[in-house]
Amino acid sequence: MKRNLLSLLMAMVAVLLIAACSSEESGGEGDGRDGSESGGGDTQDTLVFARGADATSLDPATETDGETFYVTQQIYDTLIRYEDGSTELEPSLATEWEANEEGDEFTLQLREGVTFHDGAEFNAEAVVANVERWMSSEDYVYYGSMFGGYEDSEDNIIESVEATGDYEVTFSLRDSSAPFLKNLAMSPFAIASPDSFDTLGEEPAGTGPFTLSDWSRNDSITLEKNEEYWEDGKPYLNRVIFQVIPDNSSRLTALQNGEVDLIDGVNPSDQDQIEGDENLEAFMRPPLNVAYMPMNNEEEPFDEPLVRRAFNHAIDKQALIDGFYEGNAEPAKNMLPPTIAGYNDEVEGYEYDPEAAIDLLEEAGYEEGELTIDLWTMDNPRPYMPAPQKIAESIQSDLDEIGVTAEIKTMDWSSYLEAAQNGEMPAFLIGWIGDNGDADNFLYTLLGTGSGNNYSNYSNEEVDAVLREAQAETDEEVREELYMEAQELLNEDAPTVPLVHYESILAGVGTLDGHTPAPTGSESFTDVQFTE
Repeated sequence: MKRNLLSLLMAMVAVLLIAACSSEESGGEGDGRDGSESGGGDTQDTLVFARGADATSLDPATETDGETFYVTQQIYDTLIRYEDGSTELEPSLATEWEANEEGDEFTLQLREGVTFHDGAEFNAEAVVANVERWMSSEDYVYYGSMFGGYEDSEDNIIESVEATGDYEVTFSLRDSSAPFLKNLAMSPFAIASPDSFDTLGEEPAGTGPFTLSDWSRNDSITLEKNEEYWEDGKPYLNRVIFQVIPDNSSRLTALQNGEVDLIDGVNPSDQDQIEGDENLEAFMRPPLNVAYMPMNNEEEPFDEPLVRRAFNHAIDKQALIDGFYEGNAEPAKNMLPPTIAGYNDEVEGYEYDPEAAIDLLEEAGYEEGELTIDLWTMDNPRPYMPAPQKIAESIQSDLDEIGVTAEIKTMDWSSYLEAAQNGEMPAFLIGWIGDNGDADNFLYTLLGTGSGNNYSNYSNEEVDAVLREAQAETDEEVREELYMEAQELLNEDAPTVPLVHYESILAGVGTLDGHTPAPTGSESFTDVQFTE
C-alpha cells in the first residue's frame, strides 16, 4: 500500500515537473501568454504589440503623438468614434446626435450605465468637465489646434457646453463648424473621469475596454481586460502588452520567433518576406499621412521664402521613395494627402532641380558654401518614416549638392516632440497621420497661425482667413474649393518641404483575427482575438 502511494506521489511530481518545464519553454505567465501558447489547449488571450517607442503620457488630452494614442485608445472611449478601417462616424459614449439647421449647436444623447475605471459614473456632467478642462489651458495643444482657441476667446469655436439632462449634453458654437463631430471622435478628446484629472498621465481612468496594469518606462505597458466594459462580451482579449523594440529589424525577428504577435514600423524591404511566410500576415495602413520637413519661418535663413523654395527644389523625393520606401509611397507636393477631399492636384509643386535651388539661394543672398544648418531627425522609425537617419543622410547629400552644409542631430522621441513644439529646431524631419479624414486636420492643424502643431511657426493672414472660412462652410463642394485655394497659397510660401505620403506596413501572426489598421494610426483592440 505504501509502495503504491509512493509510486502515485512520484508520478504526480513528474507530471508537475513536466508541466513546469513546458511552461518555461513557452514563456508562461511571465511572457504575458496564456492558452495554447502555454500548453493549455485554449485560444491565446494576450496580444503582445511591439512598436518603436514608448508613450509619452497616458493622458490623451495633453499629448500629440501616435505612440501615446495607441495605448490610450484602449483605455478611454470618445463620445463618437470612427468605424473600423475608416473615418466614418459611429456611436460610442454618445448613442445619437443632432445639429440645428445653422450647424452651430449639437446635442448628444449619452449612453447610460457606464462606469469609469475609478468607479465614478459617466454622465453629462462628466462630459462637461472634460470639455471645460480641454479649453482651460494651452497645455491641451490639440484642443487649440482643432477648436481654434481657449477659454472665452473669440477664436474658441465652442462658446459653451451644458448638461441639458442627466445623459444629454449640448454644445453651442460661435459659428457653424463642418468638422466638429469628426473632431470630437479624435483620440485626444477621449472622456476621462473628472475624479482622476490630476493623475491621468500615470494612472489613467477612462471607460475603455482595458485598464492599466503596469508601466515600465521605455520598455512595456501592460493592460488588463475591463470586466465592466459596456460592450457586452468585449473585449475578447484578457491582456494587451505594448512592447518597445526600437529597431525595425529586431521587431520583425521578435515576431518571427513568436515573442510578439503584432508589430508596426515594418521595413518596406521586408514586405515580400512577410507575405511569403505562411505563419505571418501583412497589414497595409491607408496613406492618410504626410512625412515632411518643417522649417522655422521665424528664424534665419528660413524667414526668407526664397530659401524655403530652394530647399523644396533641392530634395530628391523619388530617391527617398526608391531607397527607403520600396515604392510604397508617392512624392508629396501638398501637405494634404491625395486621399482627402479638397486635395489640389493642379498645384505644380517643386520638382527636383538643384540648379533652380542654387539660383534661388543666390537671389536670397547666399553663395554656394555660405549656408550651414542643423538638420534634426528622430532616433527611432515612425509609421511615415521607416529609416529616419538614412533619410536625413540622403537629404544632407542633396543639400550638399546646392552648397548647403547640413549637420545631422538627433535626440530621444519625447524630447524631440517637445523641442518641435517649442520651435527649438530650425529644420527637422517629422510627419503627420490624419486624425479624422478631414482637410482641416492637416492644413489648419499644421499651418494655421497659433496652432500647437504648427511646427514651422508659419503665419499668413490670407491663408488663415481661407481656412477659417472652410471650417465654417457646411457645403462640402465649397469647402473643397477653399482648401484647393489654400494649397495654392501654401505652395507659393513653401513653409515646409512635403516629402512623401506613405502606405505603411504592419505585420502580425496568422492567427490574429479582428485587427483592422486605422487610417488615423490609433486603432482599438476591442475586437481582436486569436483563432485556434
